[in-house]
Amino acid sequence: QVQLEESGGGLVQSGGSLTLSCTASGNIIHIYDMAWYRQAPGKQREVVATITQYAHPTYEDSVKGRFTISRDNFRKMVFLQMDSLEPEDTAVYYCNAEIAGLVSRADYWGQGTQVTVSS
Repeated sequence: QVQLEESGGGLVQSGGSLTLSCTASGNIIHIYDMAWYRQAPGKQREVVATITQYAHPTYEDSVKGRFTISRDNFRKMVFLQMDSLEPEDTAVYYCNAEIAGLVSRADYWGQGTQVTVSS
């Protein structure tokens, strides 16, 4: 089966940086779009950044100029470089990818990694 696993979350001071990583594993034929979402306490999950299979990125307005999404197709990984972090960025961050496996093409999610930004 296909799995996504995030790493790199933690506690950082306002203005600091963190890099999140997500690795896809399992019987994977092809990975299409990949994305990072986040969910803050009491709020709905929102998309932070997406990257197509051709490495074209898009960003949610509040993170433009501060976050950078990238991917490594050979290692089946997606990254989120987060700079100039603000307390409002505090959330659980989830990796998402559309993946074609041996049997079907589906949307997959990681288990989430906590990012906490202190003021």
